[in-house]
Amino acid sequence: MEKLTNNLKFVLIFISPYINAAGFSNDKIEKTTFNPIAVTMFSIFVIITLVITFYSNKKSKSKSGFFTAGGNITGVQNGIAIAGDFMSAASFLGITALVFTNGFDGLVYSIGFLAGWPIILLIIAEKFRNLGKFTFADITAYRLENKPIRILSAISGLAVIVFYLIAQMVGAGQLIQLLFGLPYIIAVILVGILMILYVTFGGMHATTWVQIIKAILLLGGATFMSIMILYLTKFDFSYYFAKAIENHPKGEAIMIPGGFLPDTISAISLGLALMFGTAGLPHILMRFFTVKNAKEARKSVFYATGLIGYFYILTFIIGFGSIALLLSNPEFSNLDGTFKGSANMVAITLSEVIGGDYFLGFISAVAFSTILAVVAGLAISGAGAISHDLFVCVAKNGVCDLKTEMKVTKISTISIGIFAIFLGIIFEKQNVAFTVGLAFAIAASVNFPILLLSIYWKNLTTKGAFIGGLIGLITVLILVILSPSIWVKSFGFDQAIFPYDHPAIFSMPLTFILIYIISKLDNSKRAEIDKAGFKAQDFKAQSGIGISEAIEH
Repeated sequence: MEKLTNNLKFVLIFISPYINAAGFSNDKIEKTTFNPIAVTMFSIFVIITLVITFYSNKKSKSKSGFFTAGGNITGVQNGIAIAGDFMSAASFLGITALVFTNGFDGLVYSIGFLAGWPIILLIIAEKFRNLGKFTFADITAYRLENKPIRILSAISGLAVIVFYLIAQMVGAGQLIQLLFGLPYIIAVILVGILMILYVTFGGMHATTWVQIIKAILLLGGATFMSIMILYLTKFDFSYYFAKAIENHPKGEAIMIPGGFLPDTISAISLGLALMFGTAGLPHILMRFFTVKNAKEARKSVFYATGLIGYFYILTFIIGFGSIALLLSNPEFSNLDGTFKGSANMVAITLSEVIGGDYFLGFISAVAFSTILAVVAGLAISGAGAISHDLFVCVAKNGVCDLKTEMKVTKISTISIGIFAIFLGIIFEKQNVAFTVGLAFAIAASVNFPILLLSIYWKNLTTKGAFIGGLIGLITVLILVILSPSIWVKSFGFDQAIFPYDHPAIFSMPLTFILIYIISKLDNSKRAEIDKAGFKAQDFKAQSGIGISEAIEH
């Protein structure tokens, strides 16, 4: 053990000149020196993705081509793309940071994220593909009154996208700041511009292939990093547990569950949000329309679940490896044992420890591709909610020429990009994984209840779905804003009005109960139509007959 410790110290001393170049301070990432290797790899990825976008432009002229890549993506390709879309900055940067700062409790997020995928596989994917065309609202409005349900679905979907975008833009801004030494604001603007270019000109086809390439690179890089961490100890991971207790300011508490989440209510609430929120993410659900049929949709979920589960194992290894390799050296830790710099960047810092400047450049480029792939998916989903749901189906009553609709879609994409830049600047100090947790809380509290009941409960009515969902949405947004992480950390107030950071345990059951009670009490003529339409909807959901209608031009 002593020999191993000396070897690790030698490694840290050997690469310390590279780490000094990263320029970490006690509380934030400072400007760095120009890193030609990292910037070159970064530029190569940008060029490749722009070439893909140029090639995809011809395939994104039609509505179906832009939103669903014409339904021509295979199940395997879509599964890899879904994994690429889901393995976001919160996964790579945020969860690694949570494991680094909280140890065992950092697994709460990764397990919660993963647990939602069996739900999608068993009860959502097949019927969702059989019933829809372009967006999440196509399902919820299938047999219910079109306008109110689409408005609610679009608003709740956009709320999820907003919180998700915050996480991606914060991670991207810090990463580009680290690579180029650019001011944070300039870095966020750069990311926003690239996102607008990818989505506006390449649509879902370009986004899919960016996500596929990104997933392969991310899994390859994280695998190599994890293998190298384990290789240093001859694959004895217990060493890193011992080093975590020795190095970390929390000591033995780093290995004990329950320290990160202060009470049972918070733990259950976060679990509900992560498990059921996954099945309500509009940008993930939208990917099921890119395949031809329900069989390919199921295949997509199968491959995505395997890849995502494998990836979360790697983040756990990287997190504990970071504690051992970074906190034991004064180049990285303060006198009190805390990390110098942003915890969101520990995975990037560790890449230099593992492979020097070259691997730092590779991992940085991969992390950036991770963020771009996710924000592109979010932008398409948001553009679909605005143009397809709100403009065409609500404002234009479903009657709109293709040219006008595509123009509105492109304008929506640009607007979302500009708004994402603003969000990235405002929420610079927020932990990216926590911010995504808020997005999951909204998805679990609004999208999932409406989606599940619209597919499986014959007595659901428009009034029940709209009023119950709206109250649920208002409730979860108010509770999120009044929580300690927003009210205190972001707005600067001394004490939070709502004491819990995770509100799903209150808002999710409320939505279900309200939808049930209001639907049961609804005796209107519209309610009779809603209930009568369930049989035909269920037949199509089960059989897939008429699915060819989902591919439009």
